[in-house]
Amino acid sequence: MTKLIVICGATATGKSGLGLSLAQKLNSVILSADSRQVYRELNIGTAKPTLGEQKLIPHYLIDICEPNQTMTVADYQELAQGLIANLDNLGVSPLLLVGGTGLYIRAIVQGMIIPRVAPNLELRSQLELLGQHQLYQILQQVDPASTKKIHSHDVVRTLRALEVYYVTGVPISELQGENPPKYPILQIGLDSDAENLTARIYQRTQKMIGDGLVEEVEYLINKYGGDLPLLNTLGYAEIKQYLLGEISLETAIELTGLHTKQFAKRQRNWFRGNSQIEWFNFGDVNLLEKVEERINKFLEN
Repeated sequence: MTKLIVICGATATGKSGLGLSLAQKLNSVILSADSRQVYRELNIGTAKPTLGEQKLIPHYLIDICEPNQTMTVADYQELAQGLIANLDNLGVSPLLLVGGTGLYIRAIVQGMIIPRVAPNLELRSQLELLGQHQLYQILQQVDPASTKKIHSHDVVRTLRALEVYYVTGVPISELQGENPPKYPILQIGLDSDAENLTARIYQRTQKMIGDGLVEEVEYLINKYGGDLPLLNTLGYAEIKQYLLGEISLETAIELTGLHTKQFAKRQRNWFRGNSQIEWFNFGDVNLLEKVEERINKFLEN
């Protein structure tokens, strides 16, 4: 039976670098848990592993979807679970699941049961006209169990819950659940103080610009159009504003850093809610040795 090692944490905490080092030491492979690295041609802005890094260690679950397609959590889970089973049959163990998309990680680690209901844009547009306050009141009537988990201001999850209800006739709370995998899992989180993380975020933003993020966004706009949904995500949205002449490049860089900092805070809060994660300081000079020691104990059991 395979064993799974999760390397998670907020953006810019060095997950990819640690994962690569560990995979080399363990003679293993890396499964990405990043909701934007699944898309082809989004490379620099997603901090996707370079071709050189991918040659060092096999990376899976990146570049598996076109930018104008949609990869749902259910799609990702199905692909990841099938991949883990195949690698297990080949005797590859342990496996490294590396990334910062908490929902992707939860889908694998906790075995979330996800309703296979495709997004219904027409239904959503009709629901959105009602406004969040009324939508939440409707949800309280048709699926009160979900309102215990969904905040009254959470527009996205409220819409999704109502969408599932109106498409299936069954409350989403009755369709959801968990079926945890039977293989052993070790979850390792990387974190540090906010000041240190902020510095790394701004450094990485500058590096992305130097690596050609502006050119990448320009290419995507020319190929797929400026209304491509992925161009409204972190890093791409700010550079798109610059290319449209709405803001200066300096402002775009500053906003990217600020928005990334805010995003990292939300990621930290998400992961801190998981008591199964064992935390390590990404600034520790002995990080690799300490994590390796913990993994060895995990593999011995």
